[in-house]
Amino acid sequence: MLMQGLDAAIIDLDGTMVDTLGDFAQALGGMLADLELHAIDPSLIEHMVGKGSEHLLRSVLNHVLGQTGQAPDASKIEAMLPRAWERYQHHYLAINGRYSSVYPGVAQGLTALRGAGLRLACLTNKPASFALPLLRAKGLDGFFDHVFGGDAFERKKPDPLPLLKTCEALGTLPARTLMVGDSSNDARAARAAGCPVALVTYGYNHGRPVREVDADGYVDALSELVPMWVSAVRG
Repeated sequence: MLMQGLDAAIIDLDGTMVDTLGDFAQALGGMLADLELHAIDPSLIEHMVGKGSEHLLRSVLNHVLGQTGQAPDASKIEAMLPRAWERYQHHYLAINGRYSSVYPGVAQGLTALRGAGLRLACLTNKPASFALPLLRAKGLDGFFDHVFGGDAFERKKPDPLPLLKTCEALGTLPARTLMVGDSSNDARAARAAGCPVALVTYGYNHGRPVREVDADGYVDALSELVPMWVSAVRG
């Protein structure tokens, strides 16, 4: 039996299903060492993730180069990006999943969503070459009908295009497809696409409290999603 009013759910990856900050820190640390640059404080990375790898690398390089006390040269950063991406990809693929962990309640929540009759897709701004092995390593890949990375479409979240394309792949209407994420990126994309949205209260919302973000609901674990939605419908 379907959750009332829903046919499918689209689930974000980093900060929603898997805590990947350790992987980010390891890969970025290796990249910066290869570029002969200073390391970055791992606590700063949380504020930079969520908008795709290119944005992450630009943010990291901008911060590290800015530690000299001078304004970073944008043209210098752009010139460094190809080498930075190559080294980042090398290090990330080597350790993918080794320093990350699945959040409590994720497997139970995905099982409950499937049990409620919903089709599921994973939609992340992470490149597919990173996302697919991570889901396999954590035993989560079997829950999803589709997995789309940040390189699957012309634009990334918070643009609504990835959500609309994912709904097409699922064969569902946006209004009947729940977006589940951890940040304003997910919520903004969902609102623009016409999808209902629920946010987890942990994760990486760019250093801001997630309850400040406009959403239809908030959960402390994915296992709370089905009870929350059933309660809301009955209420």
